[in-house]
Amino acid sequence: MALLERVSTLIRANLNDLIDKAEHPEKMIKQVILDMQNQLLQVKTQLAIAIADEHLLEKKQSENEDKVAEWMRKAELAVDKKDDDLARVALQRVESYRELTHGYAQQVEDHKAQVENLKTALRQLEQKLTEAQAKADLLIAQHRRARAIGKASDAKMAAGNGSSAMAFDRMKHKVAQESALSQAKSELAAEDVESRLAQLEKDDRIEQLLAELKAKRAEPRQTGQSQ
Repeated sequence: MALLERVSTLIRANLNDLIDKAEHPEKMIKQVILDMQNQLLQVKTQLAIAIADEHLLEKKQSENEDKVAEWMRKAELAVDKKDDDLARVALQRVESYRELTHGYAQQVEDHKAQVENLKTALRQLEQKLTEAQAKADLLIAQHRRARAIGKASDAKMAAGNGSSAMAFDRMKHKVAQESALSQAKSELAAEDVESRLAQLEKDDRIEQLLAELKAKRAEPRQTGQSQ
């Protein structure tokens, strides 16, 4: 997300370099600290939202698991009543809610990862902010001394290297976009066939579940008759 990218930029920022390049070092360090404080507040807010979303998704997952069990009971009842058509409908509901359960489970895992990323970013940003606040005066003094001994030229060289790295990153991004576009076109071309095959597999799965359920429900009756 964009927020984590901004936070990552602040965390990676070399405060010495920022001050060396600044026309007004005192204003620069104050602005950096202000930016860190603002981003820290945003990360805390986003973390609270992510945790709330995670709990909501876990609730949805649990509700769908209950629906799976509920419709399986209905399918068993339909088999007991020898109503295969109704049993098929119930089993279709079972599969539908099972798919939703898996979907919510995946979203829960994704949100857990997001929460951990935000927690890590929060800790790192807090540490960076503490460092910046503690070293503000020292960094400004170092900047003045650096100018006195000719560090400005080194800063310009570093900026040039950074431009090359940015150009390389843009090229990498462009290649990745073209690759993603080609893959998307290929997936769209195969989508119709895949959806038809998926439906066939789903129908076979329903028939298989029905046969297994009928066999399972028949066993107690056979056992009773043999006795």
